[in-house]
Amino acid sequence: MHLPLLMGSFSPSELDQLLTGFIQAKIKYHEEKIKHAEEAETIKMRENRIIKLQNDLAAVRNQLKQTNARVNAEAIIHLSLNHG
Repeated sequence: MHLPLLMGSFSPSELDQLLTGFIQAKIKYHEEKIKHAEEAETIKMRENRIIKLQNDLAAVRNQLKQTNARVNAEAIIHLSLNHG
């Protein structure tokens, strides 16, 4: 199953807003998991993932600031069930 989340041509500010929302949701997900995690290794992995997401978002935002042109973007989630 495919779930298209983002598909089209966007202004830099529109895309910035959409990507920031997606990344913030993912960061919040990891923060909630950290609150309930007991293993230090799991907490550290999630903290590192949050840092990577923040860094990736900053890099994309910097690129978007350098253009006034519309940007084509596509984000699709591919779902497959694991049986077993």
